[in-house]
Amino acid sequence: MNAFTLPQLPYAYDALEPFIDKATMTIHHQKHHQAYVDNLNAALEQAEEKETDLDSLLQRISEYSPAVRNNGGGHFNHSLFWEILSPEPKLLPEGKLAEVIDSTFGNLDTLKTEIKKAGLGQFGSGWVWLYVKFNGSIAVSSTPNQDNPMMDIQSTNRGFPILGIDVWEHAYYLAYQNKRADYLDAFWAVLDWASVEKKYEEALSKIK
Repeated sequence: MNAFTLPQLPYAYDALEPFIDKATMTIHHQKHHQAYVDNLNAALEQAEEKETDLDSLLQRISEYSPAVRNNGGGHFNHSLFWEILSPEPKLLPEGKLAEVIDSTFGNLDTLKTEIKKAGLGQFGSGWVWLYVKFNGSIAVSSTPNQDNPMMDIQSTNRGFPILGIDVWEHAYYLAYQNKRADYLDAFWAVLDWASVEKKYEEALSKIK
């Protein structure tokens, strides 16, 4: 058996209310994410694949089946999503990340605008990302379904994700219905920039 398991949330299901509701968090974590983990393990077992490092697997995802791609991406993407959310978030970036945001986008508000634009522009289900390119710069992109910038099937927009927003309808529909824009606006109230800063430093260490 492969070692992939559902990560425990570091907060209660209702801790992010009113921005993300308890019912959505419960279903999203216990049902959707659990299904990705179960299906990933089943797909890897069928392929007789023993890889247990998710980052390594995604970076050569072109070698695997669509089932591994979809469910491996689903497991990675959701794990990152839970980690960057907090009921007591650090609301502003500092240090190196704040500097590179300002130098790349002009200011934080412009970054938020670009992320919202990418999120609204993603047709159907998918994700919007802030990621670190292999040259150390940062950029915003969106991907369909459970793809992400780490995957080697991306011809452009490749790198290490440090912030991801789930724009599948299951992530917001109970509270926001079809108002994806409202959900994207509310997201910033529970985004923990301390976690994003940590992921930024980790990404830089991987490209040195």
